[in-house]
Amino acid sequence: MKRIKSLALALSAVLSVSAVYAETTVKVQETRIPILIERYDNVLFRLKISADEGGRLDRVALQLGPECDASHIHSLKLYYGGTESRTRDHRGVFEPAEYIASNDPGNTLKANPAFSILKCEVRNPGRTVTFNPGMTLFPGVNYLWVSVRMKNKAKLSDKISAAITSVRIDGVEAAVEKVSPDGIVHRMGVGVRHAGDDGSKAFRIPGLVTSNAGTLVAVYDIRYESSRDLQGHIDIGVSRSRDGGRTWEKMRRAISYGEYGGLPAAQNGAGDPAILVDNVTGDLIIASIWAHGMGNGLSWWSTVPGISPDYTAQLVLSRSSDDGKTWSAPVSVTPQLKDSSWAFFFQGPGRGITTSDGTLVFATQYTEFDAGRTPHAGIMYSKDHGKTWNMHKAAKDSTTEAQVAELPDGSLMLNMRDNRGGARSVAVTRDLGRTWEEHPSSRKALIEPVCMASLISVRAEDNVTGKDLLLFSNPESTRARNRMTIKASLDGGLTWSPEHSVLLDEGTGWGYSCLSMIDGETVGILYESSVAHMTFQAIPLKDIIKE
Repeated sequence: MKRIKSLALALSAVLSVSAVYAETTVKVQETRIPILIERYDNVLFRLKISADEGGRLDRVALQLGPECDASHIHSLKLYYGGTESRTRDHRGVFEPAEYIASNDPGNTLKANPAFSILKCEVRNPGRTVTFNPGMTLFPGVNYLWVSVRMKNKAKLSDKISAAITSVRIDGVEAAVEKVSPDGIVHRMGVGVRHAGDDGSKAFRIPGLVTSNAGTLVAVYDIRYESSRDLQGHIDIGVSRSRDGGRTWEKMRRAISYGEYGGLPAAQNGAGDPAILVDNVTGDLIIASIWAHGMGNGLSWWSTVPGISPDYTAQLVLSRSSDDGKTWSAPVSVTPQLKDSSWAFFFQGPGRGITTSDGTLVFATQYTEFDAGRTPHAGIMYSKDHGKTWNMHKAAKDSTTEAQVAELPDGSLMLNMRDNRGGARSVAVTRDLGRTWEEHPSSRKALIEPVCMASLISVRAEDNVTGKDLLLFSNPESTRARNRMTIKASLDGGLTWSPEHSVLLDEGTGWGYSCLSMIDGETVGILYESSVAHMTFQAIPLKDIIKE
């Protein structure tokens, strides 16, 4: 009797599992992630075919949209990614593993060979592409994906739209269920920095400006050992582009302390850069935090009250007078600005600004020396082109990484990461931080997953819309650092209408970003994406502001 019951239970379990594969279904997920021009593979579509009895996949056909310049496409490929465990809840899963690595040094440009079997490749495709794999399907879930590779002549302005139009199994057209929104447009990007470039495991914390000469100058952490924050072996890297971000020069190192003071390089890290352009002199200035002699703990918790580098991290500045080609030795401005009772004092990473009257302004942050290291965001400013600096009151507590922008009336808006979560804090000052008032949009208009963000102001006379604009970028989510989005406000940040936005990357990354206008028609963004440590894209304003 016990044996009969055991057999019955086993049979019931098999039948319940088999019920998952009761019929053949085809689901198609279209990606919303950047297509990197330098990559050999980019994920365009993910397919999941559930075939109870297996079968033969005869054909997968797709159609390119009218805006595509097919002559810029090198090839389209169909890969097989394998099957799925019958015991796993895979209802929301469309790939068994990451098809192309973004954090594996040296393996970020091609399909992961452990989960990618090339079935078909069509080079120099026309608008209709047909794959004829003739492959046997596993009796269960089958994962496939479509890859696109661009030619070297592809432009950042190129776009791709496409649709899977036919899937034929065992000689019969299968019903295809599309699980992605309509109207997806795939935008080009460039991986300015990939894991493993120049011998570094990771690159983080983007800053971006456009110099007076029209050069895009990007700054970031070179994190040699891992993606971990300071303390660690970290230098400040610089990349320059003279063609609007399509190509980038070899990386330079702007700030590197090496074995200063006889301590190892990993105890002399410099990171979290912000960069500004002095629009009057044309000089570029990088603000960075230098952590010296803090053991191996995180600088956020290791730095203590004081002014000396032996006790507290230093806010240092480095200057370039030749458009970012060479940089001066860094100089600490901590003695000018830091209250000796504070623990950690440093810049808000990303970028600073030159105001209409020539004042240089960086966002700042400091932590109290209490159990929670309570943070406060504010600004520092210079009236003499960076020779001396001043700072007054912080804008708000429990805020950290901020960005500052000048509004048309000359006031300064500080947009702040808020450690309470949920949404950004926003404050305005009319007297360089002596007093602050909370903006009506604060803690309401701009959702966030607690992350750095970017804010820039674009005057009406400087852009093609003829309107004063605020542009903002961040992961538009409260749950994860995904859905990297650029959005525009046409009313000084009071409202951020959904129609004035562009989703760039639905994938999960580290989520930091920085914006800079390339010209009057196009904004550039450097960000930590799901496909590369430092990804650059160029987005026309007309794609963001839909009027």
